[in-house]
Amino acid sequence: MKSESVMEMPAGPFDDEGLRARRLSQLAVMVMTALCMAGLVGLVRQDWRTLSFIVIALVFIGFSMGLARRRRVTAAALLLLWTLALIASAAMWTNQGIYSPALLVYPVVLVIASMLVERVHLLALLAMMGCNLGAMTWMSVSGAHAFDIRPPNYGVLAYVLTILGTFSAAILLLAGDLRRALERVRTEVQRVQQSSEQLRYFAEHDQLTGLPNRRLGSVLFEQALGTARRNGSSLAVMFVDLDNFKTINDSFGHSVGDDFLREAAERLRAAVRSSDTVLRQGGDEFLVLLPDARDATAVSAAASHVLTSLSRPYSIREITVTSSCSIGVAMFPGESQDFETLVKKADLAMHHAKDAGRNAIRFFDEAMNANMVEDLMLGTGLAQAMERGELSLHFQSQLDLATGRLVGAEALLRWQHPELGWISPGRFIPIAERSGLIVEIGQWVIDEACRQLRCWQDTGLGHLVLSVNVSTIQFKRGTIDLVVGQALAKHGISPASLELEVTESALIHDAETFVATLARLKSLGVGLAIDDFGTGYSNLSYLQRFEVDKLKIDQSFVRRLSASESDQAIVRAIVQMAKSLKLTTTGEGIEDEVTAALLRELGCELGQGYLFSRPLPLAAFEELARRHPANARHAGSASPMPA
Repeated sequence: MKSESVMEMPAGPFDDEGLRARRLSQLAVMVMTALCMAGLVGLVRQDWRTLSFIVIALVFIGFSMGLARRRRVTAAALLLLWTLALIASAAMWTNQGIYSPALLVYPVVLVIASMLVERVHLLALLAMMGCNLGAMTWMSVSGAHAFDIRPPNYGVLAYVLTILGTFSAAILLLAGDLRRALERVRTEVQRVQQSSEQLRYFAEHDQLTGLPNRRLGSVLFEQALGTARRNGSSLAVMFVDLDNFKTINDSFGHSVGDDFLREAAERLRAAVRSSDTVLRQGGDEFLVLLPDARDATAVSAAASHVLTSLSRPYSIREITVTSSCSIGVAMFPGESQDFETLVKKADLAMHHAKDAGRNAIRFFDEAMNANMVEDLMLGTGLAQAMERGELSLHFQSQLDLATGRLVGAEALLRWQHPELGWISPGRFIPIAERSGLIVEIGQWVIDEACRQLRCWQDTGLGHLVLSVNVSTIQFKRGTIDLVVGQALAKHGISPASLELEVTESALIHDAETFVATLARLKSLGVGLAIDDFGTGYSNLSYLQRFEVDKLKIDQSFVRRLSASESDQAIVRAIVQMAKSLKLTTTGEGIEDEVTAALLRELGCELGQGYLFSRPLPLAAFEELARRHPANARHAGSASPMPA
């Protein structure tokens, strides 16, 4: 019975309908047993009136037990309770009134009612009992009815003991259920408390590493901040980003990536002081709160220790993984007074560490913030620049070094901001690449270049080849060949008049994709050139796979050509390699006749630089092209324009 009660009463002693029905049946059996015992006493005493009450009670309680077995619990409970209350009242009226042993039934009925029925039924029973006792008292006091009050005897004792014994057993049965229910409630409360603590833990900690998360970190920061203010000390926030985590995750799978993050978290925790707090910001990013930071030198030493610890090779599932980290630092009270701003500035400093080549540490300074604000402003303006007609193409001539003949030009993107004036491509092109705007801008450049080629063909300059720089991101989108094909068809120009330039390093990063894309472009008939050649891998096998037409020797070699024998050797090697592969070479950044002569002597075929022309707006370039002698060595410098 005990286990049954506990299992079936999750929230209270009588929440289960089946349990209530069984308890009612048990109570009915107890009461009927007690009535039978009382009947035996009445039979011995020949108390026929009491016997008649007992028989009536047995009949109604029998009905109550039948209702209980049919799960009509409320009706069964009410029939049982009212039967007991009314039989007790009748016994009191016919015997000793309020001195009758039957009065003992009243409190027992109320106790059982409080557990089995709703409050309104309990109040109804209580009202009936009160009225009945009041009526008997009034009748006795007024003399309207005289109760037969006799001294106690063994028969009365037998009735009292029967009532007390029976209802004590019933109350013990119900009290046992109540105790078990209360124990169940206490267990449930403990479970809820444990669940709440667990939920609070999960809300404040990272489930993968077990480290506090940013939510808890802000609370801990406020505590450390209060201490720093009271003591007049400093504190620092270190933003740690794991380098190359995406490569590890993609190469070895997410399970290895998760193990790597756990190992990195353990190393990070071991690399700092016990008073420092390591948080997981999210992904491969961590925060370290350093309270009581003496000065920037101490923080730099702590960051260097973290950098060294996280840069050691990892052994994960018998796989050796090499990584490093980039760290940005912001300090209180120098940079900010609140957690969110400090984290933001440390994050910005971390990105500068990544831009510096990764595996580096950078402290925040206001120049970073100014650059960030300016980048945001330029990015917003760049999104509208094409619609406003602020973008344009300038053209830098390319000459045959042997004959001086103008053979083509490189189209260079320029942006004239309505407020800031001419903005350097080195400033806005990286912003366009980070924001993804470079794809849309690149499409405009290709279309504008093809449109201009069409105009030149219609006006007698159709012999010129126009080179266009293509961003790595445009190649990664995989649609550059479609963009070029549509522009060629739209303006009806010869594909041989268009040349696409891509940097050597861009080709190496995703060689397979570039090979396929370059093959499709080659099938269109456009020329392909590798820009800034010599600064990347300069690998012969790569050149054979890419099937390009031209190598543009990086200007860093060309500008030092007359003063550096090693640069002459590099340029000579590039030219010889290009000739063996039947590729054309172009020297960039030619600024004087000595350099041009050296390039001719080394076998370089084409030249480009300020010696011949600065990048010119359309009208100035067209004027230069029309007056350029077909056999001149060079046309001389034109008027300076924004480079």
